[in-house]
Amino acid sequence: MDLDAVRTFVAAADAGQFQEAAATLSVTQQAVSKRIAALERDLDVRLFTRTARGAQLTVDGQAFLPHARELLRVAARADASVRPGRRALRVDVHSRRIAPAVLLQDFHRAHPEIALDVVTLSGDVDTATAAVEAGTVDATFHAVRASTRRPPGPIETARVIDERHQLLVGPRHAFAAARAVTPAQLAAHRIWMPGMDAGTEWADYYDELAAAFGLTIDVVGPAFGNEALMAEIADSAELATLVGERSRYLWPDSYDLRRVPVRDPAPIYPMSLIWRADNPHPGLAALRAYLTARRAPAPDTEIWLPSWSPGSFKQISRVRVSR
Repeated sequence: MDLDAVRTFVAAADAGQFQEAAATLSVTQQAVSKRIAALERDLDVRLFTRTARGAQLTVDGQAFLPHARELLRVAARADASVRPGRRALRVDVHSRRIAPAVLLQDFHRAHPEIALDVVTLSGDVDTATAAVEAGTVDATFHAVRASTRRPPGPIETARVIDERHQLLVGPRHAFAAARAVTPAQLAAHRIWMPGMDAGTEWADYYDELAAAFGLTIDVVGPAFGNEALMAEIADSAELATLVGERSRYLWPDSYDLRRVPVRDPAPIYPMSLIWRADNPHPGLAALRAYLTARRAPAPDTEIWLPSWSPGSFKQISRVRVSR
């Protein structure tokens, strides 16, 4: 069905005269008559009756009018769903609890005029990158290896988040009252992170972290969700887990869980934004600028980065960063 003809029909029905509809649409009255005549031929009905007072809808015209309006609304939504600048910026996060989701919420507060659609795709960096390349999402957040060599294409990456760690423990744990702990102190304690899939970028990160400081990171057992994990930790004097500094977790007050910063050195989980260089969505440029501005220099403290992290200094384990 010719949407221009449908649009003309609605304008004429609203105006009650072909001449006023022509003025509204910035076309000639003859063009209005031709479009409506063509629409009537397609539908095989009369939509208007010409009278001395203008054009009046027939019974069929009255029946068709609400459907014509809906056709135009659907067409507008379809256009907005794919047109950059009209559709929402679609960004993938691995979880709505971790740093990228928190930063996206801050971005939305700073730029409420930019429509944002936050989604969670299952899979690792390769799956998420494929979604970006296919146009399923505009951008995603993942750890990206500096050594990764991708075939020439439109995909670009930039390290935008340096997420520090905190130790999550229950009230009876040895570090429950500590103001901070070092990786060396954690070497004698079990860190429980069940259900971590081997071969993912986060598994590679924690493997290297454990090897660097002699940590025991236990990934054995099924993952029953964060709520079950926190309940087990709250009830144990030995279990602990690592969480991101900006991650959001809620638990009952009765759990009395503690978040203890890990320092000297502070392990850093590096996350990059992944996007298509040829993506024209204006919200993407605004998001990149926002994330770049928010990635402030680290304070004068010793940090640890995995050897494969983009931008790590000489690919060594410990670096000192000053303002």
